[in-house]
Amino acid sequence: MPNSDCPVCRTADIVCGKWTLLVIRDLAEGTARFCELERSLEGISPRTLSLRLRALEEEGIVARETFPEVPPRVEYALTEKGRALVPIIDSMRAYGNEWLGATGSCAEAPEPVVAAA
Repeated sequence: MPNSDCPVCRTADIVCGKWTLLVIRDLAEGTARFCELERSLEGISPRTLSLRLRALEEEGIVARETFPEVPPRVEYALTEKGRALVPIIDSMRAYGNEWLGATGSCAEAPEPVVAAA
């Protein structure tokens, strides 16, 4: 593989997949469940989200915690290695604001709907 020792190429191999940076952006806010990420990342299919989370977990960027409950609860969070990517997200946010005129909030998920008891 050409440039296999280039730090930029190695980092790009991990974070440049479609949706990957947005998953990291959302997890930078704290732990999240699969359904919360799915709601926040409007347009992502459950299969794609699952694949992205699994790939990030394999790279040591995301930690998956399963709770022994019924129904099962799974939460995802950034590891230390994953949190080291947050400055890239912050730089992209600043670039988008300054150079692209993108002034919207990019990490706000819709409010969850709570069923009345």
